Amino acid sequence: MKPSPGTDAAGYGAREISRMLGLTVAQVRAWVRSGFLEPERGPHGELRFSPHDLAVLRSARGLAGARIGPRRIERALSRLREQIPGRDSLAALEIVAEGRQIVVTDGSARWQPESGQILMEFENVAGTGPTDLHPLQSRGNVSALTPGRSRRAREEAGVSVDSWYERGCELEETDPEAARDAYARALELDPEHADAHVNLGRLLHEAGDAAGAEAHYRSALGARPGDATAAFNMGVALEDLGRDLEAIDAYETAVAVDPGHSDAYFNLAGACERVGRPAAAIRHLKTYRALVRSRSQ
Repeated sequence: MKPSPGTDAAGYGAREISRMLGLTVAQVRAWVRSGFLEPERGPHGELRFSPHDLAVLRSARGLAGARIGPRRIERALSRLREQIPGRDSLAALEIVAEGRQIVVTDGSARWQPESGQILMEFENVAGTGPTDLHPLQSRGNVSALTPGRSRRAREEAGVSVDSWYERGCELEETDPEAARDAYARALELDPEHADAHVNLGRLLHEAGDAAGAEAHYRSALGARPGDATAAFNMGVALEDLGRDLEAIDAYETAVAVDPGHSDAYFNLAGACERVGRPAAAIRHLKTYRALVRSRSQ
C-alpha cells in the first residue's frame, strides 16, 4: 500500500495508520511507548511508520482480535524479531492465532515464536481428515524432545511444555501465582526451556524473591547464552542482592549481546560508581545518553 496523496513518502502518520487498521491513535502510540515499535521521525518530529511497522501492527491487531492478551502479543512478536534476521523480513510472514497458540508461517516452515517450536503437519493414516500439528524441533531453544523416549511420548511432552508455558503467559496479568505454577510445570517437563526460566524469574523477582529469580536467569543463560534479557534481569536481581561486581558482569554480558541495550548501560554506570570505578561509570553513562538521544531524533 502506498501513502495517500499529500502524505510524506517516508512513511505513514499515526492517524493514517489508525484509520487503516481500525486502531485508535492512542493504541498506536502505546506500542511506540512500549519500545516494541521504533518508527522514524518526520521533519517536524512527527512519527512516521514504515510498511514494516504497518505489517507488525496489522499482525498485533489480528492476534488481539483472537483474544490474545497484549503482553503476550508483545512478547511473541519481540521473540519473533530475535528469530528472524532483518527488519523488513517480518512483513513477509503470516502471523495468526490458532486456538490459543500464536503460529508463524514463512512459506517453508511453521513455528510458535514464543517457544521457538517448529510445527510439521502430518496426514492421518487414511490420508483424509484434518492434519495434526506435531512439534519437530526448536528455533533458538533446547527442545523437550530428548533421545531414548518413544516418538509418541516425545510429542506429548512437547505439546505439554508449550501448553503450560502459554498458560503461564496468559495468567501473568490476572493471576501471577498461577502463572508461576504453570511455568514451573513447563520446566518440570523441559528443564532447559529458557523462556519459561526468564518469565518465572521475573515473576519471582516481582514477588520479592531476588535469589530465586537469579537462579532461573542463570538457568536461562545456561540454555541460551545469547539471551540479553536474561542477562539484564539477572544483573538487576544481583544488584538487589547487594552483589554489584557480579551485576556488572551480567550487564556486560547483556550489552555484548545487544549493544543497543540502553537500560543495561544505565545500570552499569550506577553499579560501577558504587564499586569505585568512576571512569567506567562515566563511559557507560555517556553511552546510555547517546543511545537515548539517537532514538529521540
